[in-house]
Amino acid sequence: MYPFSRVTRTVLTLAGLLVALICPPAQAEIADLRRAFDTPAADAKPWVFWYWLDAAVSAEGITADLEAMQAAGIGGAYLMPIYGPQEPPLITPPATQLSPEWWELVRHAASEADRLELRLAMHLSDGFALAGGPWITPEQSMQQVVWSRASAVGGQAVELELPRPLAREGYYQEIAVLAFPTPQGEGVSTANVPVTVTTNAEGQQAQQLVVAGNSERLRSAEPCVIDFAFEAPFTCRSVTIRPDGGNYQCQRLRLEVSDDGHAYRVVSRLAPPRHGWQDEGRPVTHAVPEVTSRYFRLAFDPAGSEPGAEELDSAKWSPVLKVQGIELSGAARVHQYRGKSGAVWRISPPTRERYPASARVASASILDLSDQLGPDNMLRWDAPPGEWTVLRFGHTSTGKQNATGGGGRGLECDKLNPAAVRLQYQSWFGAAREKLGGPLADRVLTRLHVDSWECGSQNWTESLPEEFIKRGGYAARRWLPTLAGYIIDSPDASERFLYDFRRTLTDQLDDAFFGTLEQLASEAGVEFTAECTAPTMLGDGLRHFQHVDIPMGEFWRDSPTHDKPTDIRDAISAGHIYGKRVIGAEAFTQLRIRWDETPALLKPQADRHFCLGVNQLVYHVWMHNPWLDRQPGVTLNGIGAYLQRDQAWQPMAPAWIGYCRRLQSVLRQGDPVVDIAVFTGEELPSRSVLPEQLASTLAGLFGAEQLAREQQRLANEGTPTREVPEGVRHSANISDPAAWSNPLQGYQYDSLNRDALLRLAAVQDGRIVLQGGASYALLVIPAPRPSAPGGMTVEVAEKLLEIAEAGGRVLLAEFPSRTLGRHEDSEYDVQVGRLVARLVRSPNVTVGAWREPHLASIGVAPDFQVSQPSGEPVTELAWTHRRGPGWDAYLIANQQDAPRELVFKPRVPIEHAEAWDPVTGRREPLPASGAGAPLRLSPWQSLLVVLTDEDETPPPIFGRPEINELDAIWRVGFDSIVGSPPATMTLTRLQDLTRLPNPAAQQFVGSARYTTSMVAQPQQAAGRAWIDLGEVAGMARVIVNGQACGVAWTPPYRVEVTDALRPGRNQLEVEVAGVWRNRMVADQQLPADQRLTWTNARPLPESAGPVPFGLLGPVRLETTKPQ
Repeated sequence: MYPFSRVTRTVLTLAGLLVALICPPAQAEIADLRRAFDTPAADAKPWVFWYWLDAAVSAEGITADLEAMQAAGIGGAYLMPIYGPQEPPLITPPATQLSPEWWELVRHAASEADRLELRLAMHLSDGFALAGGPWITPEQSMQQVVWSRASAVGGQAVELELPRPLAREGYYQEIAVLAFPTPQGEGVSTANVPVTVTTNAEGQQAQQLVVAGNSERLRSAEPCVIDFAFEAPFTCRSVTIRPDGGNYQCQRLRLEVSDDGHAYRVVSRLAPPRHGWQDEGRPVTHAVPEVTSRYFRLAFDPAGSEPGAEELDSAKWSPVLKVQGIELSGAARVHQYRGKSGAVWRISPPTRERYPASARVASASILDLSDQLGPDNMLRWDAPPGEWTVLRFGHTSTGKQNATGGGGRGLECDKLNPAAVRLQYQSWFGAAREKLGGPLADRVLTRLHVDSWECGSQNWTESLPEEFIKRGGYAARRWLPTLAGYIIDSPDASERFLYDFRRTLTDQLDDAFFGTLEQLASEAGVEFTAECTAPTMLGDGLRHFQHVDIPMGEFWRDSPTHDKPTDIRDAISAGHIYGKRVIGAEAFTQLRIRWDETPALLKPQADRHFCLGVNQLVYHVWMHNPWLDRQPGVTLNGIGAYLQRDQAWQPMAPAWIGYCRRLQSVLRQGDPVVDIAVFTGEELPSRSVLPEQLASTLAGLFGAEQLAREQQRLANEGTPTREVPEGVRHSANISDPAAWSNPLQGYQYDSLNRDALLRLAAVQDGRIVLQGGASYALLVIPAPRPSAPGGMTVEVAEKLLEIAEAGGRVLLAEFPSRTLGRHEDSEYDVQVGRLVARLVRSPNVTVGAWREPHLASIGVAPDFQVSQPSGEPVTELAWTHRRGPGWDAYLIANQQDAPRELVFKPRVPIEHAEAWDPVTGRREPLPASGAGAPLRLSPWQSLLVVLTDEDETPPPIFGRPEINELDAIWRVGFDSIVGSPPATMTLTRLQDLTRLPNPAAQQFVGSARYTTSMVAQPQQAAGRAWIDLGEVAGMARVIVNGQACGVAWTPPYRVEVTDALRPGRNQLEVEVAGVWRNRMVADQQLPADQRLTWTNARPLPESAGPVPFGLLGPVRLETTKPQ
């Protein structure tokens, strides 16, 4: 860059001084905040996921969809085709992905979006998961380490056939052939040793469980035992359980032994690894204490079961034992090694058993025989004396495809290979930009998206050996047997190598996949948005978000088994620590469509996520409906909230969408105020820390009531279940994210990962600050937990000491119990120990759980305090705080279906306070003093409280409102979406229309128009006036004297009518739009040829009855006079 001339610099300096004099920086910032509220920018509009299902796409449907989006106030759509054509196709000819017809429809969509000033995003591949296509060859696909085993007797020339390991998609490449003296117990198991297996489970057999490849399960809903009786004493060191499906109970059996087959004693309790939803029922090998006996027992009892979570997915379901295979083995194995090898997303504690040297493999004894394997699969080798185990390692495709794709479906690309990632990009997203042409693509196709990671994990790529040396500092080759579970040298040495191996895979994912896509998106000039990699792909669940413009999580509606609170916190925390202004969420996904979605029902969940830190909603889902005459039309096969053009309240949607836009605009201003950073730990995989996982570490902030509630939930006494939604039975004690709206009672926290801690963190004025703008008063190193078993590296210990010595505050809940990685460095443990010893002597470090009710002792008062006027504390209130020069803004959201009177006491001194209502768009002065600011919130209401150091000219002050309930006769007409509308009726009393003895009204879908008249006295019309509708089942547009005054869609159902009201008689019209539920319930009782509706969604359950509809009242005219 050329330097400015002296004259230019002088002019700029004078201009800057003039601007500063006219508009001080704080005022400019406050003006920006007010502008963001009053006239939100276009880029703050919500987006939608726009799915084209089953190649059923039409040009007229595209135009109708996009026009409806534009009318509703949507900013853009994620255009994502899902699946290929059905047989027979829904539309002929089908618009199969990649066909000329399909490309023409994509161009039509882009042209129409351009006309309507909408923007489009496209995924990295066909479907919504994840990055594959027919152009990906097996060698370019996701790779997995595979191996085969053979035995040899040495002291002679050996000619041994080594079976080729598993080859998927016809592809296999060698890695290495390694041999070592056979450890004690190797090859001795219930697979080849005579054993009688019995069970007392009613109606069940058990002998099949030790047969290789068995598919006949043992199932029991009641406590039972499985007994193993050997003919001779058997030594057991490991137990492998093969579940039937994703069964949790079979991985938590109690291992017992007996001397006589009658009296049993406990050896150990198996514990499942932490795992995600895509664990796919893979076996789990448990290391157990070495024990010898003729009689073994595995006992099942559901008592003590955990209630399930994102990271313990199979525990969510009914507590029933289902198992297909059990192997008791004499071989010593790394505890739960499959996850530790990166083959599947799992988190497990380290191997704690101490097996004799004879059961382990000495690293010095491992021989590399790779060059002695012939093309005929024969190993020719002069073997030293003794018994030898030979392992043949290779890699093959995982076989995973972008399973939700259609014409563009194929193998998933290798996520650790930049060339494969580039090919994938160029063949789908890049091809779309090329087909649209530069100018149109540049204007419209503005986002590249990576959605749900649904292709599992991978643990190999061709360059991995070199990458491991570069990153780890030593060669991985002789340690490869640990990937097959063998213990080399010691459990500790094996665990250290596996940690280094997982870290290399994590680094590769970050660089090769996300780093490459970041570069490609930048070259194309588009934004890059992405969702979470966990809990399916090995990695750091926050780190990859540094490469994206908009981190995204997802949250589900009324679907506890599928909700993703950790996804949301991953995206939010990563957004904060990496300095991302916009943080997105796939919003309102649901497992079973209910046809009852109104904005009033959606708002509390949206508000809670706004308070967590989300400021870009992407509604799930707006399905493309190719027909203009079939309603409600296409759904995602019954999944997702119904938020598309044929929704009955869609004409009134701008009120709801404008609310979200306004809040999203404000929540992008300034910086989030967060006091606590919680370290995610160094285990891999890793994720954000949920509130419930902090209860023991920050017990004082949680308080006794929250701690007791959480202890009761975790006890899971009686393993209760429930059905939410109907037909989905699951644990009743799955944690409810809504219960944690203010877990630290006045403090907010982010999760902080290893990468950001080491690279971005420094101390400034006693606070821990990151380069992206985040700032924290306290860094918490929480106690180990199942999803983060603990451990520390030298690098992190050094960084913590650096922070403490620079004045940053650190809470170390426990001393690290072990160190991680670097197995060949004998001084590593000593280094970490010395650093931690220095750390805990620092006056800025607190050791142990935090027991105080606040952080005042370290100079940090609660940021947010709200009480009842009596001083009693309140719950079920969500909040967030953002700050800019000269202002602080708190979003406060009532999470109760009840009005609240509160006193708000922020940490920030109150000079001038304003209440901004994001529903109405009005800003009002808020009376406040040192004692706080009084707040009155309606059910589910949210409010922005803005504190400034300068006072805007206040609006006129009005007195208390005069309330007049309308005693009116209402005429009700109907505009039906399908079928004939009910006849116009007269009501002398407002009530739920579904309660009338009128089948047409009970089954109605559309809008009902209520009309009446009212008289306003001159003094009433002289001030401000509102119509309060009381209760509304649906959305309601208020029209006074022919003038549309606004839409009431959430409590309080209240619309200002000041400009339309006149003295004397006024005509009042209230148009109420409902939902599809009642029509769908009615149609399910009819033969198919008599139904008025068409949809591909599954039928509603029999328990799903009608929902209320209409104007319920009472309706009131509220007026105030200026003072």
